[in-house]
Amino acid sequence: MIESEAHARKMAEAIQRIAAELNVPFIFKASYDKANRTSVKSFRGPGLREGVRILRRIAQDTGLPVLTDVHEPGHCEAAAEAVDVLQIPAFLCRQTDLLVAAGKTGRAINIKKGQFVAPWDMSYPLEKVRSTGNQRVFLTERGSSFGYNNLVVDFRSLAVMRRLAPVVFDGTHSVQQPSAANGVSGGQPEFIPLLARASVAAGVDGLFLEVHDDPANAKSDAANALDLKLLKPLLETLLAIAIAAKPAH
Repeated sequence: MIESEAHARKMAEAIQRIAAELNVPFIFKASYDKANRTSVKSFRGPGLREGVRILRRIAQDTGLPVLTDVHEPGHCEAAAEAVDVLQIPAFLCRQTDLLVAAGKTGRAINIKKGQFVAPWDMSYPLEKVRSTGNQRVFLTERGSSFGYNNLVVDFRSLAVMRRLAPVVFDGTHSVQQPSAANGVSGGQPEFIPLLARASVAAGVDGLFLEVHDDPANAKSDAANALDLKLLKPLLETLLAIAIAAKPAH
């Protein structure tokens, strides 16, 4: 989430340096609005107009491709003017009007799999976006609901969805404990490296990580963000696993 323009720029530049050192492709993600916060009192971000301005400036100044969430069909065109990828939040992955509006922008579309959706049923959201003629669509696994306030990852879903489209694994939201802390989601960030390692070994096409330089004081995803200082060693491990897991042929 965009906490402020200065902080968003700081994070983009810090992660960009790490990615460049390791020769890892990097798309910067930040949300101008988090419309699905648990509590009405939670910080949502700067809003569409100011958020799009910030994202456009970051893209121009750093040269990075940028991704942001969209929550309403009417936001898609404005957001697409500033970013390279539009992301459909997991809770909204069945919203036909949103998927179609996003597809019509021509931008690449990332659809996060709903916690309530079977992996094979993600063919339907894909079909909605592709009905616009936009074939630049990928899917993100972020865990499935397992009782109340808990998520689990079925790693079979990565292979199942990869038959449909390129697949990204969200290593931070997968350790989230939704609404577990009096209107604020909890999390188990100590398991981020474990799940990330497993996903890379399984052959995902990309990895999604919420990274913050001070997770305890983050205005969003504080309980399940990866501390910035842990990012480089984790990526080094993941690169080694990717090489080891690569098919011999």
